[in-house]
Amino acid sequence: DKIKATAKGAEGQLQAAAGELTGDKSMQAEGEAKQLQAKVMGAAGDLKDKVQEAAGAIGDAIQGLGQKQG
Repeated sequence: DKIKATAKGAEGQLQAAAGELTGDKSMQAEGEAKQLQAKVMGAAGDLKDKVQEAAGAIGDAIQGLGQKQG
């Protein structure tokens, strides 16, 4: 997910720069929108990682409780 976000951000930067150089405001806006989308994708990837870490910690804690009772 993070790799896709990085690629989308780079694509957006190139498109925005091309739009700025050529005076194409629509292309520039599309590029800026892709950069914003990339930031959201990156944040979603970070959140996914945090949820997986938390789920692993919860699983470890539950397993630890089971071993104490056994």
